[in-house]
Amino acid sequence: MASPLRPVLSLLLGAAFILAGNGLQFTLLPLSGEAFYFSPSDLGLIGSAYYVGFVGGCLVAPYLVQRAGHIRAFAAMVATASATILGHILVVDPHMWMVLRMVTGFCLAGLYLIIESWLNDRATNENRGLIMSAYIVVNFAAITGGQMMVTLNPITSFRSFAIASVLSSLAVIPVALTRSAQPAPLAIVRFNPLPLYRAAPVGIIGVFMIGVANGAFWSLGPLFATGNGMSVDDAAIFMSLAVLAGALSQWPAGQVSDHFDRRKVLAVLLALGAAAGFALWKAPMHPTTLMVLGVVFGALTLPGYSLAAAHAYDKTPAGGYVQTATTVLLSNGVGSIFGPALASLLMGRLGPSSLFLFTAVVQLLLLAYIVLRIMVRHPTPKADKSAFDLPATAPVAGPIVPPEPPAGGSTGDGPRPAA
Repeated sequence: MASPLRPVLSLLLGAAFILAGNGLQFTLLPLSGEAFYFSPSDLGLIGSAYYVGFVGGCLVAPYLVQRAGHIRAFAAMVATASATILGHILVVDPHMWMVLRMVTGFCLAGLYLIIESWLNDRATNENRGLIMSAYIVVNFAAITGGQMMVTLNPITSFRSFAIASVLSSLAVIPVALTRSAQPAPLAIVRFNPLPLYRAAPVGIIGVFMIGVANGAFWSLGPLFATGNGMSVDDAAIFMSLAVLAGALSQWPAGQVSDHFDRRKVLAVLLALGAAAGFALWKAPMHPTTLMVLGVVFGALTLPGYSLAAAHAYDKTPAGGYVQTATTVLLSNGVGSIFGPALASLLMGRLGPSSLFLFTAVVQLLLLAYIVLRIMVRHPTPKADKSAFDLPATAPVAGPIVPPEPPAGGSTGDGPRPAA
């Protein structure tokens, strides 16, 4: 019997290459920008620019796929993303880097949507869990591996940027040569947050605020590490450990939220995550201490998006899953635009450690809002909940668009929120 993964191996391999290249960039660019004497505010805006492009890509990419097809659109976006990586080392200017990161974010959004919609189309109710679990493993393994590649060469050398470009370029080969049939064009859905806000205010406000906090962490976390005496190698390990801890804690957090009010589970994680943030803000500048706290922070903070998105899906009526997925994805992306820019201003005034003061304050603000909502609205009955499933993408991406359940029933797959 053929393996259920065989028809999607080329897609998984392509995803591994593009995610490894993107993971390398997320650590390489802030560290190299710091070495080139970019200001904290410049580095924050560079981080925000990626999410500006990402939001734009989510809105425009479906039209490009409809025009050119999945494979051609994928090849064009990979080529563009690979070229922009080299542009960073050819033109060392913060304003140019902002433009390049915006282009990268646009391309990555399109690539995620293409890969995930294609995987979803190839999956059946019998093998969907296996395929998406394999995709999750590829996501976290590739991003972690990419982050660790920053240790191979000096951060300002051409080789570091060339490796990221080569990894991204390789992604097109298995996808271009696949014999797997292309899926139907991506659905075009308008961004309309008001209906979801009325149905699940904690869901949409939650993913937005979590985007503010986590977007700052992803963009500026390496600067916190080096600013507190860590080497470049230690900074890569710090980010990788936090990501892995967040990946491992997704499932238990989600399972607990299936049995209790998801808002309360999210509130507990926010409170503990804020405490970890305050500890990182005031912790002694010792690499081991900071890494341990980074693991705790990642484990408590990164699952938050999954829980907020799952709460939104709980309130989604049949036929509205694609609309909810779009709204959740874009709301998180918009929040991620603000996070790096605002946190960098604070870091410029109070130092690198204030990154986690920023994340803690954002988490406490969201915690206060959730407590208020718990007081005024009853929890979702357990019978009405969608079963929590692991996130389908890395925390820096967005949720896969879940398949619509058949009329009168559920797919059994549950929502597929991400980080």
